[in-house]
Amino acid sequence: MKYGVLLLALSPVFTSCEKNLTYVNQQELNPENFPKTESDAVAALNAMYSGIMQGSSWSGYGAAQQSITTQASQTTDEAICNWDDAGRWKKLNMLNFDPDFTSLTQHYSDLMRYVSRITGLIPQIEAIDMNEDKKKQSVAELKALRGFFMQIMYLYYGPVPVVLDPAILNTPESAAQPRPTKEAMIGYIEKDFKEAIAVLPDKFTGKDLGRFSKAAALTALMKLYMQEKRWADAIEMGKQIKAIGFSLTPKYEDNFNINAKGGNNEIILPVVANATSSTTANGYRPHYLPTDYYDVTVGGGDAPWGGYRMPWKTYDKFDQADYRLKLLLQKYPTMKDGKIVYRDARAGGDIGAVMDKYGPDPAKVSSTSTSINMVVFRYADVALLHAEALNEVNGPTAEAYALLNEVRTVHGKLAPHAGLTKDTFRKAVQDERLFELWAEGVRRDDLIRWGQYVQRAKDDGYTPGDHVVLYPLPRAAVNQSNGVIKQNPGYN
Repeated sequence: MKYGVLLLALSPVFTSCEKNLTYVNQQELNPENFPKTESDAVAALNAMYSGIMQGSSWSGYGAAQQSITTQASQTTDEAICNWDDAGRWKKLNMLNFDPDFTSLTQHYSDLMRYVSRITGLIPQIEAIDMNEDKKKQSVAELKALRGFFMQIMYLYYGPVPVVLDPAILNTPESAAQPRPTKEAMIGYIEKDFKEAIAVLPDKFTGKDLGRFSKAAALTALMKLYMQEKRWADAIEMGKQIKAIGFSLTPKYEDNFNINAKGGNNEIILPVVANATSSTTANGYRPHYLPTDYYDVTVGGGDAPWGGYRMPWKTYDKFDQADYRLKLLLQKYPTMKDGKIVYRDARAGGDIGAVMDKYGPDPAKVSSTSTSINMVVFRYADVALLHAEALNEVNGPTAEAYALLNEVRTVHGKLAPHAGLTKDTFRKAVQDERLFELWAEGVRRDDLIRWGQYVQRAKDDGYTPGDHVVLYPLPRAAVNQSNGVIKQNPGYN
């Protein structure tokens, strides 16, 4: 899939490194002239996909401090950072949050604009004289994206005042909208996903890889149900996803290297990366790898900054026979006097293990970015969620064991679990999700669902309040609403 960027409510507007999107002056962007044709509709839809990265390769499912994946690691036991940045990295790990911590509030600022733009685009595209099937699919993709962006905000902030009525968007004097109830917000998200699921194809492949499919919408909805502990609904989503025909990739690392460039039967939704794009470059390796790391498979090619590590006490939870440790390193390659020398990070006093999850780019187009696709959803995640939900309803059934043990044996190459109680099976699933899904943006939601998010920080000697399971809203959003939009409790 080719992505474009729509700089919402900022500066100019449609632009892209790809040839299929053309620049349009902001003053010309209005319902009278854009979008008016089928090609306009495609361009407008493609631009909304940049919301998955929140408009920048550093954000969304990228690797910078403000990204979803980084915060899922750095606010949990999954990762810590060598950098200081005026104490901001430490604040993430401490769960020391406030409304002026822009890395936390940026999701709200970014995604609210995408939601509003999609709300405006849907009726515009519905009014275009174009192929009806293409129109229906385009609207369904927009609804899936809007549901996803609303879900991200909901899981970070709780209910937020999204605008879903185009008439409000077209009325500049409209008053600020209050925050909806929890039930209403969940209803908005469900409605968008369910309407999208009814239309979208099961999967996208080839040039359409990276689009929101039925399977991707089902996965997002399953994750919402899991956080709400609606186990039966989550199980139903898991069954539907499994029936589409996903399976585990035999080699764990092939989900995160060049072999996944064209997709595979495990990855449900990727960000199709482009090393030279400002919106889809994969910046994982410079953030995660040590400054002296030397990739032996492509002969160097990286210019890493040495930021992120997995704490040793988390690393030590892994079985040393776990195949997935191939990407999580105590000893890593360096180049010394023309020879490859493996440095022991623990013996050398490093703060944690090297998280070498995303592989190098054989093309070596950039020293700081790659074209290795970034994983948003994959089937191993779904299988473990499915196993967790089944256990919560009926204990460790044969089906729950099959789902858990498939991930454990295929990707970890470890012996299957057997003879567990409901409580010990729950713990086994929790451990397996760490071993399988580290650095994929799921750990924060997992720990919150299990009631462990705040306790982890307390166990590390910090003193967060229970309110930090939600981020603060941006101070400006509250202040500019003249009291209509209320800040989350615990923040001032």
